[in-house]
Amino acid sequence: MKPLQLLSLSLFSSAVLIGCSPETDELLEPTVEAASQTAEIEAMLHEHIAVLASDEFEGRAPATPGEEKTINYLRSEFEALGIGPGNGDSYFQSVSVTDITTASDAVLRFSGSNYDAELEYATEMMVGSQQQIPTTSLVDSELVFVGYGVVAPERNWNDYAGIDVAGKTVVILVNDPGYATQDPDVFNGNAMTYYGRWTYKYEEAARQGAAGALIVHETGPAGYGWEVVSGSWSGPQIGLQADNLNSDKNDIEGWLTLDSAESLFAGAGLNYQELKATAAQPGFSAVPLGDITASVTIQNSVRTSESQNVIAMIPGTQRPAETIIYTAHWDHLGVNPELPGDNIYNGAADNATGTAALLTMAKMHADAGPAPRSVVFLAVTAEESGLLGSRWYAEHPVFPLATTVANINIDVLNTYGPMHDIVVVGNGSSELEAYLEEAATAQGRHLVEEPNPERGYYYRSDHFNFAKAGVPALYAESGEDSVEFGKQWGAEQAQDYNENRYHAPSDEYDPNWNLEGAAQDILLYFDVASKLSRESSFPNWLEGNEFKGIRDATSSSRP
Repeated sequence: MKPLQLLSLSLFSSAVLIGCSPETDELLEPTVEAASQTAEIEAMLHEHIAVLASDEFEGRAPATPGEEKTINYLRSEFEALGIGPGNGDSYFQSVSVTDITTASDAVLRFSGSNYDAELEYATEMMVGSQQQIPTTSLVDSELVFVGYGVVAPERNWNDYAGIDVAGKTVVILVNDPGYATQDPDVFNGNAMTYYGRWTYKYEEAARQGAAGALIVHETGPAGYGWEVVSGSWSGPQIGLQADNLNSDKNDIEGWLTLDSAESLFAGAGLNYQELKATAAQPGFSAVPLGDITASVTIQNSVRTSESQNVIAMIPGTQRPAETIIYTAHWDHLGVNPELPGDNIYNGAADNATGTAALLTMAKMHADAGPAPRSVVFLAVTAEESGLLGSRWYAEHPVFPLATTVANINIDVLNTYGPMHDIVVVGNGSSELEAYLEEAATAQGRHLVEEPNPERGYYYRSDHFNFAKAGVPALYAESGEDSVEFGKQWGAEQAQDYNENRYHAPSDEYDPNWNLEGAAQDILLYFDVASKLSRESSFPNWLEGNEFKGIRDATSSSRP
């Protein structure tokens, strides 16, 4: 493919390329040259997405033949662009992982004096374990409802106060009390906090000594349907290998459908909806579920292996130790042989689009030439398994975090055409948002807050591990205000994707996708990174942000 020649490196370049006035919000007719260059970006995206999301790549699951095809494709593309390896003389960073596949014949039994039930795997419940052992069980484990399962001293909230759950199984609500009350003075109101994430709930249950932890799924507060739970939890579950493999994990973790939970509570003589309302109020006390106990045995196949992050770099000419790091996760959910019909989770939107964008922006930076600071392209593994690849990188950074200028994360690009707006996930977090706003204004666009902050997207992609390490991280998405069809249409497309293709085999590449909006967003990210790569200052988190103290502490270690 011929080089992608940019009109300029200024913020004005994006406006010209997509045909917008940098002085007004008025959309202009693109010039022939601008339309040609935008089309070339789109063509590059189509080319890479078609390959990465093909059946040949088998859903890009870590530690599978699909991984080998994916990482070798990325390496060969970086090499073809003339962009060198980012980990010494290697394009790869090994990530030690274990995959655990739970047999689908598991049955969860609830037994009590007035209630007995056997719940079927996938349709009524999902169970598994992070313990990397072949067999694990619950045997007549007492059940305790612990509300949202939150211990937050800074908010004077402790759902485990006054009860010992050691060796018991806790039943937990999804999301956090703020969502339930819609009160901005309760947690963050409608916007999910980290306490609302399922990962936190299992971690806290384990800290409390629980043997089992079951989360009640509800589509509204979870932000996705039951099919996402059943699809994501079936098949191989990837985790990091660790010295302390089992002692800090629950024996059994899982999910209950709402119907299963309501039936369980009724069997204990309790009303689920009433207890749910009580759990959202300060001072909630955990409630034992009568004499009902839980029993389940799961059989796991356990395999340890190495997965790979892929790293390429364009070294800086003056301050090469200072890096701007783009991230996108290359992995998806692989193949589920027990699923009838189409059983390949191709992950075209999620996240072949972001991986393709990483390669596209690598070409753009290569064509633009080196900058004073280094630009790094990091394609991480095992995001779908709990942000594991980016977590591994943050814990084993190739480039010092103190001199990492910023992280720009790309996860699921717009396939519906140009948008007037761009969504800042975790709006009001860092100074990087000012860079994005300047670039968006040049495109005749504007920044907006998340339409669904209750879904906790800020905690669900790889930028979060950089943020926890103090590195300012920018995560944005195309908005829903379609240039051609308007806001309602854009919102409907987003809803249709979430309900029908997210984490489903139906997330497949469509050659008819309109990727002009994706090209629009790529130019924003490119402009932000280009400006940062030519500056000498380090952006920071905004005052009051939970990660600012970490960034401030590391700044003293810079040369």
